[in-house]
Amino acid sequence: MSTVYIISAPSGSGKSTLVNELRKWVPNLDFSISYTTRRPRGSEQNGREYFFVPIQDFEEMIARGEFLEYANVFGNYYGTAKRFLEQALQSGRDLLLDIDVQGAAQIKRKIKDAVSVFILPPDKKTLEWRLRNRSLDTEEVIHRRLLTAAKEIENYQSYDYILINDRLEQSIDELKAVVLSERLRRSGAKLSNGDKRILATAERCLLPNIRERLQPILASFALSATPS
Repeated sequence: MSTVYIISAPSGSGKSTLVNELRKWVPNLDFSISYTTRRPRGSEQNGREYFFVPIQDFEEMIARGEFLEYANVFGNYYGTAKRFLEQALQSGRDLLLDIDVQGAAQIKRKIKDAVSVFILPPDKKTLEWRLRNRSLDTEEVIHRRLLTAAKEIENYQSYDYILINDRLEQSIDELKAVVLSERLRRSGAKLSNGDKRILATAERCLLPNIRERLQPILASFALSATPS
């Protein structure tokens, strides 16, 4: 039985780096390459980071019901094709979805047992530095991304796990632990000491167990950590 993993994060939180590392170290994990109508940035290549398609082609795919989820972000479409889930189910492999909060909500409604992970920056100041340091956006776009980040972070309580991407190596270990721990739980196999350490690492990232660490991060975005 395949498991769907949803990874979401504000732009500039380091999500792509973590996902790339996860795919290097965890076997039997398919990755859904999203479709988008925006133009490639930097060294991005069609079919690697995204499938870059014209708006007309994307809307034709919508009309044919080819998307598992899709959303309009900053005036561009982004979507996950159903075929990736179908292929994962046929092969018995797990599926990793790198999608925004709109797409994540759609997936959770359709796939109730999907595992969701939200990646946070250490604080707003660090996120702003990362956005400026990558030199991909204008000042106007950076300002808009910071405002959008605050709105996206408001949805953190909808996710199963929260990762604070402060130290890269630790964040990679935590993301790996989340995926492996879910596999262990669903397998029902007897746990080794190593398995128990993986479960313990993942459990520290469960939403109820990380609320206290979230308070200063949310405060930096002028958000409340009070559970809804």
